[in-house]
Amino acid sequence: MSKRKDPTVENPNKDFCDFLMELANYEKNVNRQMHKYNVYRKAAGVLAKHPERIKSGREAKGLDGIGDKIGKKIDEFIHTGKLEKLEKIRADDTNTAITELTKVTGIGPAAAQKFVQDGIMSIEDLKNHTDKLNHHQQIGLKHYEDFEKRIPREEMIELQDKAFSEINSIDTEYTAKVCGSFRRGAASSGDIDILLTHPSYTSTSKKMPDLLRRVVARLEEISFVTDRLSLGDSKFMGVCKLEDTDDAKHCYRRIDIRLIPHDQYYCALLYFTGSDMFNKDMRGVALEKGFTLNEYTIRPVGSTGVPGEPLPVSCEEDIFDYVDMTFKKPSERNA
Repeated sequence: MSKRKDPTVENPNKDFCDFLMELANYEKNVNRQMHKYNVYRKAAGVLAKHPERIKSGREAKGLDGIGDKIGKKIDEFIHTGKLEKLEKIRADDTNTAITELTKVTGIGPAAAQKFVQDGIMSIEDLKNHTDKLNHHQQIGLKHYEDFEKRIPREEMIELQDKAFSEINSIDTEYTAKVCGSFRRGAASSGDIDILLTHPSYTSTSKKMPDLLRRVVARLEEISFVTDRLSLGDSKFMGVCKLEDTDDAKHCYRRIDIRLIPHDQYYCALLYFTGSDMFNKDMRGVALEKGFTLNEYTIRPVGSTGVPGEPLPVSCEEDIFDYVDMTFKKPSERNA
């Protein structure tokens, strides 16, 4: 997997991306407008990958996913160094408070709005009202500063190796992969997201929560997992940390582990590796070729439009073959 530089270092359009993501988060967290959130986020992603500095809104509109309204915002920013819409958003205490509170893991837009109605306007206010927080939110607040920090790739590899060696010590038949931007070669990650499977567990067998619980218990036993946020039959959400040494003091990090049926594992691996835009594009190609593809299965769609039985998938390459696409390595899926 290719090791990529931190995109913030080499992105000549970083200031445009920053204001677009600020607008995206405002639409998601304050207005609850997911469509607008996705539009802004897609535009930011397109600009982040563009190798040269955009000089005008007109030039930006030549890129896929950037329309007239975003083009005008880019022109306004180029000419004035700011956006009037963002200035108004930042001047509104409620908007600012909701945006800050939703940075705490476990606090979504609805919970943030409720806290604001109760007069809780900041992280500091939250610390004075921990009785209002559920278990997940209390852990999120406790480790807020650490969770806000990106995880460097070198540390991600250490986290991965530690988790995998312990999983392997329980049962060598487990398969585990770290997904998300890490698998696509990113220089840093927001959290560690592990997909886990075992050949004894399939989509037609009964649930086997012990396969996940044994792993979590082992990782807690060695103090790698320090906190549980939630543990269900197929998903664990929690906190992990590498052991401190004389040379390095480590942060607490968010960790998710998903248990996937063995016959659905590679569709899930493809989906959770991303990127979102790559997944969307590949689903579109699948439909054109007569298949329906999601995080569980790939199925042929007959003339009636009704999906058939799931096709056998033993690796990601199988999925690309079915839809007649050239296989792309994870590092090539940053669309």
